[in-house]
Amino acid sequence: MALMPAADIDVTEPLVRRLLTEQFPDLAGLPLRLAASGWDNTIFRLGSNLAVRLPRREAAAHLIEHEQRWLPQLTVGLAMLTPTPVRCGTPSSFFPWPWSVTPWIQGTTAAAQPLSARRAWAAELANFVDGFQQPAPADAPANPVRGVPLRMRDEHVRRRLAGGHVPRAREVERLWSSLEALPPWEGPAIWLHGDLHPANLVTQSGMLAAVMDFGDLTAGDPATDLAAAWLVFDPEGRRIFREHLDARREIGTATWQRARAGRWSWRRRCWHIPMTTRPSGGWATTCWHRCSTADPAGGSFRRPRWDCWRGGARPGRRCR
Repeated sequence: MALMPAADIDVTEPLVRRLLTEQFPDLAGLPLRLAASGWDNTIFRLGSNLAVRLPRREAAAHLIEHEQRWLPQLTVGLAMLTPTPVRCGTPSSFFPWPWSVTPWIQGTTAAAQPLSARRAWAAELANFVDGFQQPAPADAPANPVRGVPLRMRDEHVRRRLAGGHVPRAREVERLWSSLEALPPWEGPAIWLHGDLHPANLVTQSGMLAAVMDFGDLTAGDPATDLAAAWLVFDPEGRRIFREHLDARREIGTATWQRARAGRWSWRRRCWHIPMTTRPSGGWATTCWHRCSTADPAGGSFRRPRWDCWRGGARPGRRCR
């Protein structure tokens, strides 16, 4: 089983240099080096303060378009660093998709930080979510799995539960059934980051400094991003996050319960990855935390067979 889909285009330093020369010649002479290559995008560091973000697969090209169109207006006034494009590259004769020049954000992924240490910035993440979650226009990007009613995830979740690889699957299914039956979000579609987990958060000197990767930007049920309460924090951090948001606006029990269900729906990403001996990488570490420390009732279980995907970025690596 492949850990990462093959690239449709090999994004190399000469290709990026050629794009810069063609579209942004004032930047073409800056030092350029490969920083990271992920599921959807390849990142190059450009000079000291910039990064170049290019899709490596056709399926991800529209995600860059979403960031280019919406982030400059959505991040105005937010007290948080974000990779908002400062130059918007366009398709060329030798590279068929949009690409971006963004700020280079130095730091360490929050997935490398102990859960207890994350409590210190739970309120800051709550501030970001509160500021970002504003009513969205009708032409906001659609997403088939984020921001949607839980019933739209029901078939997928139950199929995973029936696959024979989920510890205490019947218990999980009972919880899912009770949460899936909750009333759906009936308010206006709200802007969502869409992928708010520790590997997309950057810390500096132990405190939250940046929110990264807005490729799954969409609009819908605010519970999608509120699932960060479970994905990012331990119980004490979760309490701080929830209390801070509840003090700023009325969220309601049903929305928090849908967020809890969204945590289980997100956890499906752990349910089909290769099992090895220990987790490695920001996303894998998040899986390990969610899959091995929280049971349906909120207690804990720790089973060696829940070791998750061994691959990807190392938890302590410097972030783009």
